[in-house]
Amino acid sequence: MKTKAGMVSFLGLAALALAGQAHAQEQVVKIGHSGPLSGPNAFAGKDNENGVRLAIEELNAKKLVVGGKTLKFELVSEDDQCDAKTGVSVAQKFVDDGVKFVMGPYCSGVAIPASRVYSDGGTMVSTVGTNPKVTQGGYKNLYRIIASDNQIGGAMAVYAAKEMKLKKVGVIDDRTAFGQGLAEEFTKEAKKQGLTVVGQEFTTDKAVDFTAILTNMKAKAPEAIFFGGYAPQAAPMARQMKQLAVPGKLLGGDTVCSPATGKLGGDAVNDLVFCAQGGSILEKAQSGPVFKEKFKKRFNVDPDAYAASYYDQVLFIGESMKKANSIDPDKVGAELYKATYKGVAATYAYDDKGNMKQAPITVFTFKNAAPVPIASY
Repeated sequence: MKTKAGMVSFLGLAALALAGQAHAQEQVVKIGHSGPLSGPNAFAGKDNENGVRLAIEELNAKKLVVGGKTLKFELVSEDDQCDAKTGVSVAQKFVDDGVKFVMGPYCSGVAIPASRVYSDGGTMVSTVGTNPKVTQGGYKNLYRIIASDNQIGGAMAVYAAKEMKLKKVGVIDDRTAFGQGLAEEFTKEAKKQGLTVVGQEFTTDKAVDFTAILTNMKAKAPEAIFFGGYAPQAAPMARQMKQLAVPGKLLGGDTVCSPATGKLGGDAVNDLVFCAQGGSILEKAQSGPVFKEKFKKRFNVDPDAYAASYYDQVLFIGESMKKANSIDPDKVGAELYKATYKGVAATYAYDDKGNMKQAPITVFTFKNAAPVPIASY
C-alpha cells in the first residue's frame, strides 16, 4: 500500500514525465530579423520587425504541426544600423546561433555583403533590398520580397514621361548601393522614354543641406528631380526646393514613399513629392484594410512601407514548412520556389534567382503630409 507521500511523489513524477513529453513534441523555430533599429531609418526597421512579429504571433496561434511536432516560432531581432560591416556581423551571429530563417536586411548595401555569410551558413534570407545585385550572387534560398530597383526606377520614369508628360529631369543620388542603383535604373528608362537628363548630382545618406546641388539643378531648369535615396534626406530636400524656388516635382523610389517623408517634411512635400513603391494599394487589396486594422490594433501605429511584405513572407514560409513537412531551409525553399502565395501586399511567386515573377508597383504623392496612392501597375 502506497503512503500519501509516496503517492504525491509518484504523481509529481508522472506530471513531470507528461510535461517533458509535451515539451519534446514542441519544436522551436527562430526567425531572425536584421534591420536598422537605430539611426535615421529606425522607423523602417521597427515597421519591418512589427510585420514579422504579427505573422509569428498568427503562426503560433495556428499551432502548425511539422514532423509530428508543434512549431513554436520565436523572433530574434538585431540592429544592423543600415551599415555593411554591422550587417555582416549580425549575419555571422545569426548563423552561429543556428537561426535558419532571416527576414531582412532592409538596406541593399547590407544585403549584398551579408548574403554570402547567410548562404555559407545555410540560412534562408527574405530581403527588401532592391538593388538588382542583391539577387545576382547566385545564392540559393535568397528571396527579394518586393519589386527591384529596375522595376521601381523604371516605373517612376514611365510615369514621369507618360502621365506627368515631363521632358526634362535632373537626377540626384546618395551614393549608397540602393540610391545609386535606383537612380541608374530611373535614368536608363527615362532616356528610353525620350526624357532628357539635364543634370546629375551626388550627396550622401547623412546629408541634410542640399542648397548647393539644388542651386546647380535650378540653373538647368528641370521639370522634376529624381532622388535615389532615403526618406531622411528626401524630406529636407523637398523643403529646400520650396525655399530656393526650384521648379518642378521631387520624384523618388520606395523609401521616399514612407510616411516618414511627410513627418519630416511637413507641408513642403504636399503635391511636390511623387514616388513609386513595390506592392499594390493596401486599401484596395482584398485583405489590405483588415491587415491595416489588425496592425494598428496590435502596435498602435499604422503600417509603413514594407510591414505587409514581411508579414506575407513569414506566413508563406510557415505554409511552405507545413507542405514540406520540414523546417530544413532547403526543403522549405524548394516549396517556395514552386508555389504561389496570395498575400496582403502581393501574390508571391519567385523565379530561380529569387526575384518576384510579378511585382506590383504603386505610385504615390503626398496630401496633408501623408502618402496617398494614385496608381498601381
